[in-house]
Parts: sequence; structure tokens; C-alpha cells
Amino acid sequence: MKNIFGNRWFLLIILALTWGSSFIMIKKSLLEFSPYEIGSLRVLISGIILSMIGIPVIRKMNRVTLFYVALAGLFGNFLPLYLFPMAQTHISSSLAGVLDSLVPIFVLILGFLFYGVKTQISQIFGAIIGFFGAATLMYFSESNTEETQIGYALMVVFATVCYAVAALIIKDKLSKLTSIELTASMFTLWAIPALVILLSSGFTKNHNFDYETLTAFGFVSILAIFGTTIAIVLYYKLIQDTSPIFASSVSYLLPIFAVMWGLIDGEKFSPWYIFSGVLILIGVYLIREKKKKPKMVPR
Repeated sequence: MKNIFGNRWFLLIILALTWGSSFIMIKKSLLEFSPYEIGSLRVLISGIILSMIGIPVIRKMNRVTLFYVALAGLFGNFLPLYLFPMAQTHISSSLAGVLDSLVPIFVLILGFLFYGVKTQISQIFGAIIGFFGAATLMYFSESNTEETQIGYALMVVFATVCYAVAALIIKDKLSKLTSIELTASMFTLWAIPALVILLSSGFTKNHNFDYETLTAFGFVSILAIFGTTIAIVLYYKLIQDTSPIFASSVSYLLPIFAVMWGLIDGEKFSPWYIFSGVLILIGVYLIREKKKKPKMVPR
């Protein structure tokens, strides 16, 4: 079993299946809960589960490490968990899943700009193709509706930027922490702000906790336990064992599961999803990690 979870390709497939399925669960949760409630519940549930590990780890940290843990948690967990449900109030789960595949492109760009990661011509070309694919997808997505969806699609794009920032911080500043220590400390730190937001949203007053509410809460709980807590532990382990670029290449497979669940749920599928999605994946393929790993040196 240890050998299986030590295999980077096995972890990559598990992450793709888990995160690719998360978009449809967010969609189902939005039937009863607001985006702020969903984001807060995911962070809070994960924080409670991991607090027994997170609190002792946090107490042993020095201020510098604690700062980077909080920063990585903000970008890698806290902000995206609110941005995705906010975006999915106006865009489909399939579209959100396809756009999420931009993460490796931003890892490459930010790694080059701030960490001196050497970039090849093919990778630059790949980034351009990927951005063109994303721009095409956002422009043509649900273009038959009167209200533009570009602003909400950009929320997903911003979330992918956040993931990229967190991945680079973890690899460069937090490699000494184990993946479980890292995940536990992050969610423990951000559980209190999440609780404040949840209570401010009127969560206890807005719901009667009937069958529909409990069903939606079940989806959020699954998201928190599997899509957030367990998946992020595996993701951070993958970052530390390999590199941010390889770990973020989970985006190769993630859109397949996201689109599949969307189709099963009866979402409309535009031909532009195929065209734009292929462009994004070609871009991700071109910027993939080469055999010779670049050395990250902070500027």
C-alpha cells in the first residue's frame, strides 16, 4: 500500500478523479447553500478534522514558517474554495473544470518570473496556446445568454493563479514539513476566519435543515473530507516529492471527469469546449516538466 501511494502517477489519477468530481458536487451544494457558506463549510470541516494534528505543529513553528504556511493556505485553500462556488453560480461545472486546467501554465509563468525557473521556447509557446484556448472558451461559453459569463469565468482563472502561487511557495519554502503537517496547519489556521464568514452569512438562520439542506450538506461534507482534506494532503505530497509543474499536471485528466459528470447531469455541451479544451491541454503538454528538472533559485 505504501508503494502504491508513493507512485506519482497513481496519486495523479486519484487527484484527477477526486477534483474532477468536485465541480458537480459544488453545483449540487449550490441548490441550498450560498458560495460563502460552501467555502466556509469546506474550510471549517477540514480544519476541525485536522486540528488535532495542526495545533501541535503550529505551536512548534517559528514565525517565518508560520507566515509562509498562512500565505500558502490563503492562496492554495482559502481563496479558491470561495472562488469556485461563486463562479459556478453563473457557469457550468464542465466549464469550471476545463478552465481549472490552466494551473500548470501559471506555475510555469510565475516560476519563471519570481523563482528563476529556466523556460524553453516550447514551454513559452505552450503558455500562449493555453491562454488562447482559455480566452476562446470564456468568450464563447454560454454566449447565447443575455448576461455575460466572462467575469465569473475569470474567477476560476484567478483561482488557478492562486493554486500556482501556493504550489511554488510550498516547494520553495515549506519542503521540510510533511504533507499532512502542511495541510493540517493550513486548515487549522484558516478555520477561524471561515467560521466568522459562515456565521456572518446567516447560516444558522437561513436554513431549516430539512431533507434538501441535509442532502446539500452531505455533498459539502464529501467535498471537505475527500475533495479538500485528503486530496490536498496527496497534492502537497506530490509537490514535495516531484515538482510544482508535475503536480499541477493533474490538469491533464481533471477536465475529463468534470465534463463527464456535467454531461451525466444534463448540462449543455458546446463544441467550443472541445476546441478550447484541446488547446489548453496542448499548452499544458508543451509546458510539461522535462526530464531535467529546473533548479528553483529565489531572486
